[in-house]
Order: sequence, then C-alpha cells, then structure tokens
Amino acid sequence: MTEPVLVEPKKRLHPLTPLLRGGRALVVIIAALSWQTLGQVGLGWFAIMVLALLLGQVVLGIVSWANTGYHVVGRELRIHEGLLWRRTRAIPLERLQSVEVVRPLLAQLTGLAELRLEVVGGGKTEAPLAFVTVSDALALRERLLTLAGRAGTATPATPDTPAVAPVEQPIHVVDNRDLLVSQFLTPQALFMPFGVAFVVVQFAFEATWSFIALASTVTAMAGVLLQPVRRVLVDWNFRIARGEAGLRLRGGLLETRSQTIPVDRVQGVSVTWPLLWRRKRWLRMRLDVAGFAASGGEENKAFDRLLPVGDAPTSERVLAEVLPDIALTGLPLSTPPKRARWFHPLALPVIGIALTDEVVASRDGLLTRQMVIVPYARVQSVRVVQGPLQRRLRLATVYADTAGGQSAAARDRDLSEAWWLAAELARRSREARARVPQLRLAQLGQAQLGQAQLGQAQLGPAQPPRAPLGAPPTTAPPVPPPET
Repeated sequence: MTEPVLVEPKKRLHPLTPLLRGGRALVVIIAALSWQTLGQVGLGWFAIMVLALLLGQVVLGIVSWANTGYHVVGRELRIHEGLLWRRTRAIPLERLQSVEVVRPLLAQLTGLAELRLEVVGGGKTEAPLAFVTVSDALALRERLLTLAGRAGTATPATPDTPAVAPVEQPIHVVDNRDLLVSQFLTPQALFMPFGVAFVVVQFAFEATWSFIALASTVTAMAGVLLQPVRRVLVDWNFRIARGEAGLRLRGGLLETRSQTIPVDRVQGVSVTWPLLWRRKRWLRMRLDVAGFAASGGEENKAFDRLLPVGDAPTSERVLAEVLPDIALTGLPLSTPPKRARWFHPLALPVIGIALTDEVVASRDGLLTRQMVIVPYARVQSVRVVQGPLQRRLRLATVYADTAGGQSAAARDRDLSEAWWLAAELARRSREARARVPQLRLAQLGQAQLGQAQLGQAQLGPAQPPRAPLGAPPTTAPPVPPPET
C-alpha cells in the first residue's frame, strides 16, 4: 500500500509584489530611455514616457501575480504561472542545492523577501519566489531543506507547523573597514583621480560641452567604479556561520542575502592574493559549488564569496569549515622544470602543484596570485594537454576538472611527470569517491539520507508516487517525518 501524497492548497505571493516589481523596473526603464532621449524630448515628455511604461509594468505585474501560485506536493515544489499559456514547474527537492533569501532595498522597507532556489544542473535560478513575507520565506526555506534531507531540525516540517531553524555557530564577521580599504586598493579606485583630473582639464579648455556630453562622461566614470562599489554593497557586514544544513553566508547593504551552502556540494575553493593587498597580507576566497548559476562571469557571481577579505589566520579558520586539515601555508608545492621558463620567464617560481591526502592544489599568477584547491572526490575528469611548443620541449599541462567548471592545472610539467600526475589523480579520485558514501552515512545517518543512492545500495523507504501536474489540491494526512 502506497503512502498518500501531501498536496497543499496553492499559495499566492504577497499582494505588494506588483508594486515592488514596478519599482524595480523603474530603474531599468530610465536606463533604457538614456540621456539622449531626455535631451531630444525634454523633461516633461520624458517623465510622461517613464510614467506610462511604469503603469504598464504594474498592470502586467498585477495580472502575473493573480495567476501565480506555489505549493509543495510530496517531495516537489510546484510553481504555477501564466494567463494565456499556463506553465507549471515541478522542482524535485532531491535536486535542491541551496535556498537563498534575498531582500532588496524596497523589500526591506516593506518587510518582504525573495526566495531563490538553486538546483543541480541549473543554468539559472530555478524558482525565484518574489515576494513573500520574511517569516514565510524563512519557514519555507527550512521546510524545503528538511524535505531535501539537508536540514537537521527535529521539529516536523508541515504547512501548519514549519520547521524550527537550527542553532548556528558564528565563525567570522568581516570588518567593514577592511572591506572598504580593500576596495580602495584596486586599480579602478587608484586610477580614478587621474580620470577625474583629465575630465576637469578637458572641460576647462572646452567651454562648449553640452549637458549630454557631461552626463555621458559622468556615466562612464561611474561604470569604472561599478565593480568595487558592487563588491562593497554585496559584501557589507559579511558573516559566516555554521549550521546543521551547511555554511550560512549573510551580507549586503542595499540588498541583503542569506544563503545556506551544503558543504558536500563544494567542488573547490579558489584563493586570490591581489598585488595591492600583499602589503597587508590580505586575500580573498571563493567557493565553486555544483549547480550554482553564474550571473555573467567569475567577478559577477552574486554570492560565491567564502571570505571577501581577510588575513592568513582568518583564512585558515574559514577554510577548515569547508576543507578540514588543509593549510594554505603548508602545501608541498612543486615547480615546473627549468626549461618551462620559455613560457613563464618571471612567474616560474610562483607556479606549482601539490598533491595531499585529500586535495589537489595548483598555484599560478605573477601580479595577481591565485590558488585553486579541489578535493579528489570532486574531480570529474583528468586531461593532459600538449601544444606545439610544449611538444618540442617535452612539456604538458594536466587539468583536474570539476562539475562546477573550475580546474586545478599543473602547467608545463615534464611529459613523463604529466602522465604520472594524470594517472595518480585518476586513481586518487576513484578512491575518494568510493569513500564518500561511507562518510555521508556516518555523518547524516541512514534515516536522514532517505532515498539517496549510496553506491549500489538504496536506503530508506520507496519514494511516494507523484501527483499529476494538473491535479487540484486535495486533503491528505501529512507524511510523518523520519525518525532520528
């Protein structure tokens, strides 16, 4: 006899959602019309155009809000939307990577929040629920993590009695003063005074500058400073804590973010020592997590930070939460042979590769030094690449690739050493992956794993049957939580 599937009534987003989305679209509308449009039509018609587009956006938002709903069906989160073309997205919670609570400035003023889900293999955020109340967002996040088997709450997670958030243990809080100083020690901030002086000199010798030319110059200068300013806004009051579901990362000034990252999904850690930070012995660390959607490149990821800025002792303490028993200063790095100086005449002493009992680490970079640390269990493939000049010098580069796209690279190694490294990495990766099921079983317990497949064995009861996507909400007794 199969267990009944819990199908909740559909819930709607908060009634203020259309207004908040309209306010967020106002900035996009003004930017799309540009300074040139303002100069052509005048301030009055420009304001009328903005108001008309904004009203249209609000009307569309109301229609979208009236036809959007979400509910939990068994072990799935289903989101229904669309007026003319109905669409239902079913997200299996087994594929859930993390649930992020985001609060833009307008949402903070109205007490609302946005819920963003990251799933395995997702090219973008799978199910943004914007907007709901903060209490509903936190309760739904804990409930989804509990159903996905990533939270260790003892309180049952049901629609009427949401799961109680587990106790967190603080790890580190980034000093906002250090964050500001670190962003002043960037090329954009250092060269900005020269740019301002150039504009002032040009304006002094050219008295016929128009408003559009001046506004365009100011906009270009603001674009140069956008990256360090964005980092300050995103990483302001950055805090790291350890919870039962993984690492809790919080931060943000105008837009606050709270994200839970399961440690077992971390594919690697990258450590960067910028040139201008070395005098203060600062560094920053980033996470590479499987399934997290990138938003426009390495520097534009919204919340891949593990440590925005910190010194060596702080980095060791934070890194121990992700990769225990790994010390950045104690890695046995070996350099390429001397004949590789034809490719790296100055950076040859910096380049290195290290194999420890648990991870492979590679270091590279002359001005901006970077180290990539990848656990053996996360290595998906090993490649040996040899270019035309490398063949003449009997050199080759070995790459250890991960599912997140990050690779540890042993650059320009002797050919025999490169093939040995490839074979050794493949062997250690197989052995590490074979140990993962036993480690997860010891840490989580058989009851928490549920239906996760460990090697060739499947633990826990069979998954209840799915309800049809178009099935109306029905009343069924809740599925009892697993015993702990």
